[in-house]
Amino acid sequence: MTTHGLSLRQICGQLLVGGFDGDTLPASYAASLRAGLRAGAILFRRNVPDLQRTAALCEAIRDAAGEIPPFVAVDQEGGRVARLPAPFLKLPPARELGRTGDPGLVRRAAAAVGAELSALGFNLDFAPVLDVDSNPANPIIGDRAFGADAATVARFGVAFIEGLQSASVLACGKHFPGHGDTSVDSHLALPVVDHDRARLDAVELAPFRAAAKAGLATMMTAHVVCPALAPDVPATLSARICTDLLRVEIGFGGVLFSDDLEMKAVADRFSVEESAVAAVRAGCDALLVCSREDWQDRALEALVREADRDPAFRLRCAESAGRSLVLRRRTPPRPIGPKAALEAVGGEASRAVAAEIAAALAAPGAERS
Repeated sequence: MTTHGLSLRQICGQLLVGGFDGDTLPASYAASLRAGLRAGAILFRRNVPDLQRTAALCEAIRDAAGEIPPFVAVDQEGGRVARLPAPFLKLPPARELGRTGDPGLVRRAAAAVGAELSALGFNLDFAPVLDVDSNPANPIIGDRAFGADAATVARFGVAFIEGLQSASVLACGKHFPGHGDTSVDSHLALPVVDHDRARLDAVELAPFRAAAKAGLATMMTAHVVCPALAPDVPATLSARICTDLLRVEIGFGGVLFSDDLEMKAVADRFSVEESAVAAVRAGCDALLVCSREDWQDRALEALVREADRDPAFRLRCAESAGRSLVLRRRTPPRPIGPKAALEAVGGEASRAVAAEIAAALAAPGAERS
């Protein structure tokens, strides 16, 4: 893992993945990519009104980044978390995929999604959710989970990961160490997962262990407090969770993303300068700041200041940037161009897998949740 040839500022910039407004690449964001001060971009519905403009935007991000391959990312889970418009293949919610009882079908479905994403120029899908839907009052997970037990989530989560990554799109398991048994949305407040370690091992952590063993490329942290693991700090900012548990105990070797640092669970308690430094110190490799370019710039300046002040933190930044760069160089975005992408999306293969899912769910033997 090397950051040879990068300045300190660029090393710190390679820890930031941001979002922006509009369906074209802003000049300010393009300049940051050209300067090596962003590791890529995440796109939302506001950025992707149709497939042609989406393909053009992905290509613009790739071109602006130049010799450093960027993450071109999207949340395309299926169900209610699907950013891309028709005719892109939209899967049913993960809960429905789990109801099919067929991991092979889920693997094929994820491969079909990955093929379409790759054609547009995405190389990272923030999916699948590996949380266990163990709390019916959960306002944010629910049908985004494959099931209400850890074995089902692990089985179908691994299948989804394998399918997506077979299409040269990096998967991301979220939200570590588990957001399933909460009654609070971390976009709005700070949830607590108040279980002992034995329960966490048996339920919350089990799908993440299985995914790490299966070669998952990236994970995303949860802005939750787990008193049994780290009583005083959100998981995103906890070295006991991000490093001791995930890296050392579980053995995950991929890239660890923070969830969005603009979310209120973190932003109501810490400035973006504080949360950016704390998340990297804890073990995060890439920081999501999903809307505000000014916050992205503030996070960058804070990382540079801390890395300049503290040699150990500078090494931590270089380690994360290096890990991320290795992954992006191995799986760079490869857009095939807007015209070709239009022909590749929503084609026969995607229609066939959608029909297969519909038939599996309609069959008398389909599992009921």
